[in-house]
Amino acid sequence: MRVLNSAGGVVGKIVLDAESIERTLTRIAHELIEQADDLERLALVGIHCRGVPIAKRLQRLIAERTGHTIALGVIDITFYRDDVQVRGGEAPLHPQPVVRATALDFPLEGKTCVLVDDVLYTGRTIRAAIEALFDYGRPERVQLAVLIDRGHRELPIRPDYVGKNLPTSHRESIQVRLAEVDGEDAVLLIPSLAEVAQDG
Repeated sequence: MRVLNSAGGVVGKIVLDAESIERTLTRIAHELIEQADDLERLALVGIHCRGVPIAKRLQRLIAERTGHTIALGVIDITFYRDDVQVRGGEAPLHPQPVVRATALDFPLEGKTCVLVDDVLYTGRTIRAAIEALFDYGRPERVQLAVLIDRGHRELPIRPDYVGKNLPTSHRESIQVRLAEVDGEDAVLLIPSLAEVAQDG
């Protein structure tokens, strides 16, 4: 299904709708339960911003199926990114990302911490998240759960739990929309500008 903007131009193609996202997260929750040696030692850590509502949904789904509410944290990676440069006394060259709160209100030691994000692309966000996580403690193990893996890795990072593998070109982009942030649930494949021009 194609999504059009108000001018009638092609914006993107829906690859997951709300029902598909719910089914996908339910499957990931089942996999997390099956793989966990001990739910007491499992923690979900959502990466701002859309990794956070995904982590909260996984926590709810696991609780519904096991009766156990696992630990939940949120992490901000702004100052751990290798593409953010704020130079002393000078204006930044590029727009700077918004800094959000990190909340890890449980000891990381002995935990299997599952980082949760919406889209896995180059792997640089996850590298930054691992670095940020280890500034707060030393978990026993770190895993990764993502809703979408679009490929094009630049670092040797592989997810343990994947909702959907969605091969893309570098010119395409993936937009994850979640009700908690965007008012609706959908995953869109956004074509390159050249493809949009040909469609018009």
